[in-house]
Amino acid sequence: MSTVTVMLNDRSYPVVIRSGCLGNAAELLSEDVDRIVVVTTPRVGGLYFDALEGGLRSLGLDLHRLSVPDGERAKTMRTASRLHGELADLGADRQTLIIGLGGGAVCDLAGFVASTYMRGTPLIQVPTTLLAHVDASVGGKTAVNHPRGKNLIGTFYQPHLVAIDPDVLASLPARDRRSGMAEVIKHGALWDEGFFSWLEENVQAALELDTEIISETIARSVAIKAEVVSLDEREGGLRALLNFGHTLGHAIESVAGFRGVRHGEAVAMGMAFAAELSERLGLAPKGTAERLISLLDRAGLRTTAPDWSEQKSAYLQAIAVDKKVRSQKVGFVALREIGRAEVVRLSPEEILAGAE
Repeated sequence: MSTVTVMLNDRSYPVVIRSGCLGNAAELLSEDVDRIVVVTTPRVGGLYFDALEGGLRSLGLDLHRLSVPDGERAKTMRTASRLHGELADLGADRQTLIIGLGGGAVCDLAGFVASTYMRGTPLIQVPTTLLAHVDASVGGKTAVNHPRGKNLIGTFYQPHLVAIDPDVLASLPARDRRSGMAEVIKHGALWDEGFFSWLEENVQAALELDTEIISETIARSVAIKAEVVSLDEREGGLRALLNFGHTLGHAIESVAGFRGVRHGEAVAMGMAFAAELSERLGLAPKGTAERLISLLDRAGLRTTAPDWSEQKSAYLQAIAVDKKVRSQKVGFVALREIGRAEVVRLSPEEILAGAE
């Protein structure tokens, strides 16, 4: 078992990484709650709800399951409002524990609902995808999408606990493992060259779910995010580095209508593009992009950005409403070298000029 602590003074919380912890959830729960509501999808609930329920049964609390659609389709104000209503129908109050059981979209949505229902209820994240393990479940960012852009409506709201069971990855399709690996690679690329080098040796074993390698991959990736979040919880400066690859990545998702492309796939394209632009701007030494792209390729991720020729205006619009825009300039995360990144201010036109 590994435990990584997100250090936020009186709001610090553990991220427990332990095989089989789904079935022993009661051992991890320390909150004084009066009932439990699990937010999940039909598919994920069908796989893991019974194990989670069994792990909580000894508490003797009422436990309810609320279903939401799979993927980004769940992250809407309409779905959030429906969940608010269902919580009210159950008589939920500020001592009702909400558990997000699922991938990144479920973690984002469950966190948003927990943060806004009665101005905040206890929250535990139980992520079931690699991407959610290392990204969405840790750090307290919650959000739903808007037709104008991804994650435009959200809050900062930390969970009380994150419980990661690596065993659940056995049911994850290979495409989703690759998508999650994009966020793992991102952490090494922007923060820790040593971890990046380790991934260059072990990425295939991690994708094949070698027990020791995948556990270490998750723990080291979570530790990087926890360190950054502990230093800058609300994205005042340093935490913005975690958006590496996301300016273009979010635009790709938005232009695609949040269909047909996984979040990690879009981020991988965005990282490759950002590394190449970093070199063109003279910020990163030659070969930086090649090294990053090589690792992304080995992880089975696409690295060539879309052709803007027919949809350039749509991409410009998507980038222009990015949350990182200030005074019509985007806080674009560039690489200085593998393991070190910085934010530079660029207009959407300057960013996309790098693709021409």
